[in-house]
Amino acid sequence: MTEQLGNGDLGGVLSREQIQTLLRRDPPLVSGMPDPEMQLQPNGVDLTVASVARFSGAGAVTVDNAGRRLPGTELLPPDASGRWTLAPGPYLVRFSETVNLPASCMAYARPRSSLLRCGAALHTAVWDAGYSGQGVALLVVYNPDGFVLEQRARIVQLVFHWLGQPAAEGYRGAYQGETGQPAP
Repeated sequence: MTEQLGNGDLGGVLSREQIQTLLRRDPPLVSGMPDPEMQLQPNGVDLTVASVARFSGAGAVTVDNAGRRLPGTELLPPDASGRWTLAPGPYLVRFSETVNLPASCMAYARPRSSLLRCGAALHTAVWDAGYSGQGVALLVVYNPDGFVLEQRARIVQLVFHWLGQPAAEGYRGAYQGETGQPAP
């Protein structure tokens, strides 16, 4: 099915109005937003942090994924006020929202500028057409004095792109349908 939801041709960045249309679908493009009006941007949707974990152990990536080994993670509980005080270093963050990309759409996650201005960076991967789940990102605190992060804070903007034509086969990788806790 061709997805024409506005004046743009396939292959462009989705506008707020196109995203709003996809949010009304079943399944919605993004669900579980704590504050949809605040999270919806002119060219994307802000995702919020659900959990933060510390890495424990080494990981491995191999040519054929047969030897792929994810490092262990230790979930860090927020304090009584719902905040994490993070020392410099790497952390795995899980987003609160569930993303459901149709076969005609992919996305990039880009850090919000406030994060960068605090001395922290967020590293993400491509969100392939057909992916569904609560994604993760690598948060690296570079500020030598640390960084305070509040649960449900908006930390990344997911920018959606129409594909030139729908993917014949959507994402079918190991992370399809991921939810809840950081990856083991």
